[in-house]
Amino acid sequence: MTQSIRMAVEGASAYLAEHPDEARYTDSLATATVTDGLRVRVTGSAGERLETDMPGAVGGAGSSASPGWFFRASLAACVASVAAMRAAQVGLEEFRCEVDADSESDDRGILGLDPSIPAGPLSVRIAIRLAARGASDDDLEAVATWAVEHCPVSEVVGREVPLTVAVVTG
Repeated sequence: MTQSIRMAVEGASAYLAEHPDEARYTDSLATATVTDGLRVRVTGSAGERLETDMPGAVGGAGSSASPGWFFRASLAACVASVAAMRAAQVGLEEFRCEVDADSESDDRGILGLDPSIPAGPLSVRIAIRLAARGASDDDLEAVATWAVEHCPVSEVVGREVPLTVAVVTG
């Protein structure tokens, strides 16, 4: 598995180095539809699907994970995936990785009770546990740091990204 990951990353890197005009693209669309109360079904163009629900405290049924939990799950999965890619790239064998992602929030923001409180997380924390046969602590630390810096989800948390909103009524 490590060899196939390394070959894929090297191939993609070489191709994009030669064709930088093909590196930028629009990410695949996710479409969210309210199905019942605060339950939401999200679908993608390739058949991806997930469902969310809000907790009972804000009117949901708590029947699925909240969108905020899926954000943290996405963050943890992305860092773990990028760490595995980097470990394969640098030749680490028997790589193991587990990532925790959590955040601190203040519900007064999402409820609009205080305009000075953000609706989203006030802080985000990532904890990475990793090991590889024969790897030094420095090697593993370098993989973890590289993964957080190059994971699209963690990277976007650390910077302001332009947001465009289109409202279609009717």
